[in-house]
Amino acid sequence: MYVWTMQTTAGWVCAARSSRGLAALTLPQPAEQDSLRQLVDLGVKGDYIIKPPGAKNELRGLEEALNRYFNGMREDFDFAVDWSVYTPFQREVLRVVHKIPYGSLLSYGQVAALAGYPRAARAVGGALGSNRILLVIPCHRVIRGDGTLGGFGSGLEWKARLLALEGNAAGPGGRYSLSRLD
Repeated sequence: MYVWTMQTTAGWVCAARSSRGLAALTLPQPAEQDSLRQLVDLGVKGDYIIKPPGAKNELRGLEEALNRYFNGMREDFDFAVDWSVYTPFQREVLRVVHKIPYGSLLSYGQVAALAGYPRAARAVGGALGSNRILLVIPCHRVIRGDGTLGGFGSGLEWKARLLALEGNAAGPGGRYSLSRLD
């Protein structure tokens, strides 16, 4: 596993990659060491090598993409993901979430249905809690069916901040509008 830090316009971000792709990505932190600690909180432990991606590595553009995103520009984060760190159910759920477009919001129930488990909305929440590749797998775009935020491992303040960055504002009663499944 290779790990590197990036100083973005929003703070320090830490990423981990394997030969298969991105394995973890932190949210911005005030200090570089904080981003490395958050990586451990996401489950990246043990021996790793601190080494940024080389010029020919497809993850080379991640820092630029993060800066565009945190500067309020639309970014789809089309980077290779190492899906091997997840269980089969988590993979199914996170693959659905990976495809939620920028600015769109789905409910836990909608994600469960799209993943092929229409009665597993609560289990979807658990699968989202296993997400180690924040922003690239945009679990912040999944909210409760009633339009309230639901949960977020990094805290609801971060979830609301990311949604606002993407143009989603809470309406009356702090509720957000869900996107339609067409």
